[in-house]
Amino acid sequence: MLTGCRNLSRTFFSLTSRRLWTRQSFKSRAALCSSAFSSVLHSLPSSTHSHHILPSRQSSARLPPSVNFSSAHSSGLMELKEVLQVLEQLAPLSLAESWDNVGLLVEPSKPRPVKTILLTNDLTDAVMEEAVAVSCDLIISYHPPLFRPIKRLVQKDWKQRLAVRAVEAGIAVFSPHTSWDCVKGGVNDWLVGGLGSGQVSVLSQVLGAASHSHKLEFTVRSAEELNMIMEELKACDGGTTLQHSGSRPDSSGIHVSVTCCDSALTPSVQALLGHGTPSQSLTIVKLEKPPLLGHGQGRCSVLDQPVTVGAAVQKLKSHLGLSHLRLALGWGETLESSVYTVAVCAGSGASVLNGVKADLYVTGEMSHHEVLDAVAKGTSVILSDHSNSERGYLAVFRERLAVRLPDSVTVVLSKADRDPLEVV
Repeated sequence: MLTGCRNLSRTFFSLTSRRLWTRQSFKSRAALCSSAFSSVLHSLPSSTHSHHILPSRQSSARLPPSVNFSSAHSSGLMELKEVLQVLEQLAPLSLAESWDNVGLLVEPSKPRPVKTILLTNDLTDAVMEEAVAVSCDLIISYHPPLFRPIKRLVQKDWKQRLAVRAVEAGIAVFSPHTSWDCVKGGVNDWLVGGLGSGQVSVLSQVLGAASHSHKLEFTVRSAEELNMIMEELKACDGGTTLQHSGSRPDSSGIHVSVTCCDSALTPSVQALLGHGTPSQSLTIVKLEKPPLLGHGQGRCSVLDQPVTVGAAVQKLKSHLGLSHLRLALGWGETLESSVYTVAVCAGSGASVLNGVKADLYVTGEMSHHEVLDAVAKGTSVILSDHSNSERGYLAVFRERLAVRLPDSVTVVLSKADRDPLEVV
């Protein structure tokens, strides 16, 4: 997961286990979808930079719309587009990193009801064999098998070969990747939860999409002039997003503050420059976008109950279902040293963890020198190998997905999906 500098050669899904059957009505499941993100922060006071147009961080993250399944067939069968709506509710694709390739990657030409969904961390040849054997309709592969642009579909490239086979079999392929990492309650929250409860914070916040991104501050001489200017500004903005406030008149006039969206900025400034007093006093400030609390890359937890390094290793082995982990003790630390704070990032998390003050780092992989840097600062490091830090979340997601689907849809975990590395 994560980081533009990490190695993103990943693959697709796997299948196994049975879905947990739920006897709730289909309508009640749809209601669960509509409330899935009620905890997301809708708005925060926008922080500003000083004077004139200043750049801010960009993000297109938005809250998902409510899902309406009134179009579902009376038989309870679901179309692909309806399943995609549910997936969007559970983890909006807008939360994904800008460099990532998420969403529907392979779409069959002939629509058919989705009856079997296969969950996998990576889509490999072995997983594809599973998908075909169980007549899978949709593969949800955490890692995107198609990541970089391609110019041809040939058999000599194993990822392209899998894409061709999916098309031939009429199997859709969907990848959530970093949207699952960033969403509240997603992969990273699951990973940090393996060490027990604590006060959890996000290491790299996702920013929301602010509808008003610029503040124009200026002075007018009278209420009549203000009314005239506001009519001009409303025409520039379409009258949909413009907001303004003004102070009581003083010796210099009435001080006005107007917020507008990106598309209205240029015509609004041009309108103000056509008036003497406003043009001489005009200041433009670009507003920061508000963070979506609880959503973003990486997590840091101040544990409610501190553990020793040795106990942390055992807890994570149990949580990840592994018989081994790799451990680098921080300078001056031992297996009996106490861990009060832990920072985690599933997958390849060095860039997110770098500079974070914690007693312990937990991630899938780090380079030799990145481990040395952490150890020199007294931070111990636990590595599980890349996909082992993510795969266990599939079982959690399966249950969250299953209760939102009709009984006609079966969600299974791949039995063939596994980390390519093993201890020998």
